[in-house]
Amino acid sequence: MRPALLNPLFASATALPGIGPRLAKALEKLCGGRVADLIWHLPTGLVDRRFSPVVAEAPDGAIATLSITVGVHEPARGPRQPYRVRCFDETGEIDLVFFHARPDYLTRLLPEGELRVVSGRVEHYRGKIQMTHPDHMVTAEEAAGLPAVEPVYPLTAGLTPRPLQKAIRAALDRTPEAAEWQDPAWLKKQGWKPWRAALFEAHAPDGEAALADDAPARQRLAFDELLADQLALAIVRAQHRKLPGRALAGDNALIDRAIAALPFALTGSQQMALAEITADMAAPLRMLRLLQGDVGSGKTVVAFLAALRAVEAGGQAALMAPTEVLARQHFATIQKLAEGVGLRCALLTGRDKGKARAAILERIRSGKTEIVIGTHALFQDDIAFSDLALAVVDEQHRFGVHQRLALSSKGRGADMLVMTATPIPRTLTLACYSDLDVSRLTDKPAGRQPIDTRVLPLDRLDQVIGRLGTAIAAGARVFWVCPLVDESETLDVAAATERHSHLAQHFPGRVGLVHGRMKGPEKDRVMAGFAGGGLDILVATTVIEVGVDVPEATIMVVEHAERFGLAQLHQLRGRVGRGAKPSSCLLLYAPPLTQTARARLDILRRTEDGFVIAEEDLKLRGAGELLGTRQSGLPVFRIADIARHHDLMLAARDDARLILGRDPDLASERGKALRVLLYLFEKDAVVQTLRSG
Repeated sequence: MRPALLNPLFASATALPGIGPRLAKALEKLCGGRVADLIWHLPTGLVDRRFSPVVAEAPDGAIATLSITVGVHEPARGPRQPYRVRCFDETGEIDLVFFHARPDYLTRLLPEGELRVVSGRVEHYRGKIQMTHPDHMVTAEEAAGLPAVEPVYPLTAGLTPRPLQKAIRAALDRTPEAAEWQDPAWLKKQGWKPWRAALFEAHAPDGEAALADDAPARQRLAFDELLADQLALAIVRAQHRKLPGRALAGDNALIDRAIAALPFALTGSQQMALAEITADMAAPLRMLRLLQGDVGSGKTVVAFLAALRAVEAGGQAALMAPTEVLARQHFATIQKLAEGVGLRCALLTGRDKGKARAAILERIRSGKTEIVIGTHALFQDDIAFSDLALAVVDEQHRFGVHQRLALSSKGRGADMLVMTATPIPRTLTLACYSDLDVSRLTDKPAGRQPIDTRVLPLDRLDQVIGRLGTAIAAGARVFWVCPLVDESETLDVAAATERHSHLAQHFPGRVGLVHGRMKGPEKDRVMAGFAGGGLDILVATTVIEVGVDVPEATIMVVEHAERFGLAQLHQLRGRVGRGAKPSSCLLLYAPPLTQTARARLDILRRTEDGFVIAEEDLKLRGAGELLGTRQSGLPVFRIADIARHHDLMLAARDDARLILGRDPDLASERGKALRVLLYLFEKDAVVQTLRSG
């Protein structure tokens, strides 16, 4: 049960004064539909009303607060003309200008001959000084209550500043006092205020410095959020460690035979990762490990060898991939390797139906199939294993923690290995995967060629197509990636369908098209044609971002490269350079480039190191967008920015470990306060886990 003191924050925003159904809808779109969502919606700017010149000295464009006498009202002369109120002080005249005015309202608010204090942006227009729609128009007595500095919040369509500010003030007033959950010594060292006081301070900036990520109030709130996240991950990890595991020992017979049959030697980091994984599997605790490797670093082989350890110990292994394309790619690779050591593999996807599916399920249930590869279909209720000992989840960021656990729960104390080909910066690894041990593949397999990356403007398209003709004549195969499936009226980008027909005119019968809206069998047929050499060019959307392995492909063309994320471009480039021939990647862009897009393309031109690229991407775009789109496995922070709050992230991780080391059940006074923190940041499921033991 959520603590009662937090209930006011989890009420609907309609509980706040002035928020009816229309405004509630706009608020939900902007930041969420509850009171708590408003308190996390921090200002991004401010209006300083402390500047109070006389009229004659009010500069153009400045925010100013002026004491004036109201003169004549001049109603609008036509439907598009403004309503003007002539005002003055001892130094000069100023017009207050209103469009779509209600004259009765303005005559009441601004009676002729009365003194008024107005605040807003000054404009010099055709030799006159004016203020259009002043933010405030009050009497001299009321002026004392005007905010000297006013926060400016991000808005959305249908929401204006005044009702949003009023709603946020009301939300803050509902915020309860709470027992301190921070360590007292740490709090004193940082010089931070209590949580509620810090929240109020963050919403009342007194200058530009108060809006920065390193402002004390914002740092306090960011650390609270990071601590809640790290504590939740640490609890999940501790609970997982408590679950009964099993020691998976083997005689290495299958692993040694498989390694001997490989057409290449394992790299140093593959050997190290395999040693770490098999050591975990041999321990009686459940393994929970992340295998992180750049594109083409050989993760699938390591996962296969780990699966062999599970089979040596008498169990089964399952590998789950996020897309059917990737699942089929893994199956093609692993089936060959498994046949070499006399094991049986099965592929299970949503496409399998009827008797064929029933036969696959029966072989899995009976244990006749030792290694199973599939999509989300693997954790459906009707799938039972004879003895699942190892669950492998590929492209982990595409799955949430619950999906990950749903697969491992199909085994008795099953070990779990999660993999990603998206190189993740160390900071983000902490944020997403603090509950996992980490192995990294840092070497490229022997024989991999460097990829020559060029950046070209789109107006050189004809030249690029001409050069492709020469390369294809010499035996090259080409990926051509476009950002959209069909023509868009809102984005000036070439669609895959249009580019396919354009290239087909130059290379009749030699160009294929693949995109996410195609039916599975049709997609497979085109992919097979390209892999087998029946097609020279494969035009595709980012459906080929992961899992397509055609060693003969040596050229990657990415059209409108400026529209892709850095990690995504790196993934796409990794589709070539997989064979023994030199490869190239052409990044075509539509000028003019933004500063960020230029930096992104320049980084790709300079390096192929995925971890360097990931660190740069984190700096350029922040964590929220790092993996191209916000994926389910990524934490979405309301206040913390893990690119800028890196040190706070490390401190939160260390604090979470100390807390659970001393007080694993959060039963102490600080522990009870930390439970409130977990509920505040909606880690309810974790607290329930703690209660259930």
